[in-house]
Amino acid sequence: MSALFTPLTLRGLTFPHRAFVAPMCQYSAEDGFANDWHFVHLGARATGGAALTIVEATAVLPEGRITPGDLGLWKDEQIAPLARIAEFLEAHGSVAGIQIAHAGRKATSAVPWQGGAGLTPEQGGWQPVGPSPIAFDANAIVPTEATQADLEQIVEAFVATTRRALAAGFRLIEVHAAHGYLLHEFLSPLSNRRSDAFGGSLENRMRFPLEVVRAVRAAVPDELPLFVRISASEWADGGFDIDEAVVFARELKAAGVDLIDSSSGGNAAHQQITLVPGYQVPFAERIRRDAGIATGAVGLITEAAQAEAIVASGQADAVLLARELLRNPTWPLQAAQELGAEIAWPNQYLRSRPYR
Repeated sequence: MSALFTPLTLRGLTFPHRAFVAPMCQYSAEDGFANDWHFVHLGARATGGAALTIVEATAVLPEGRITPGDLGLWKDEQIAPLARIAEFLEAHGSVAGIQIAHAGRKATSAVPWQGGAGLTPEQGGWQPVGPSPIAFDANAIVPTEATQADLEQIVEAFVATTRRALAAGFRLIEVHAAHGYLLHEFLSPLSNRRSDAFGGSLENRMRFPLEVVRAVRAAVPDELPLFVRISASEWADGGFDIDEAVVFARELKAAGVDLIDSSSGGNAAHQQITLVPGYQVPFAERIRRDAGIATGAVGLITEAAQAEAIVASGQADAVLLARELLRNPTWPLQAAQELGAEIAWPNQYLRSRPYR
């Protein structure tokens, strides 16, 4: 029996198997609203057999968007088009998930295919906030240091967005605390130089991210799980590292988090990463073992046998695929066939199912 294609139960939610769609920004929204591109993109992954489809980083405030093209859920009017997507995902056997986020100092950027540089207000951008007034790189806008009032507003925004996501029919919420965005920025000594209760020691640097997570957990029904995506290493000297990530993961578990989506990088322009297949899997394995919490593994996972080995060996409880699912939306159906597992095919695709 395939380990990858066995069910996974977290709280009162059972995923039919362990091949998940990682959140992938499409930079294709207008004023935060989902549209037909998002519907087709996400729907294709559900009909391709994914057990969980997580909608891309969805901003809790307009100024929390990475780019003007980011999805948002900061107002009630944005619920309906996302509800249409959630309904389709669930109807085709994929748990509907959504990642909620604030971009912090990496906000107000041009979309990637337009260069990704920081946008001034004159260019359609806005003033970003961060833990400290330190820009991500020479092309980014210097953020304003977040005040206590700013932080309180952001916590409230995460909670309000969570409630809207649940109203839209999503059954899985993931808090984005990775890739150099706001919550990650607070965790990292590279971007957090504060001298108040939110800076300095690891305990202080964890304080604001944990406030957000606890507030979100309180808004999510007890029977539904909560994920948090973290960058378990910054791949840069003096940055947040795997040892601190384990401590943070223990605190997240105590706060009611059910799975750590273990990514890395994104907060240091000078990061040095050696890209090899499964290069981030050891982070998921270490956190799972030392923090005693379920983990998802990500990063250059492309082959069925590779994903199977990750789950079967106990390195992670699930795998989250991103670029491979952009290339091949039906990867889960094909992987199950390769591993001799049975998962549901859409009726419309049955005539294409390979013979054994």
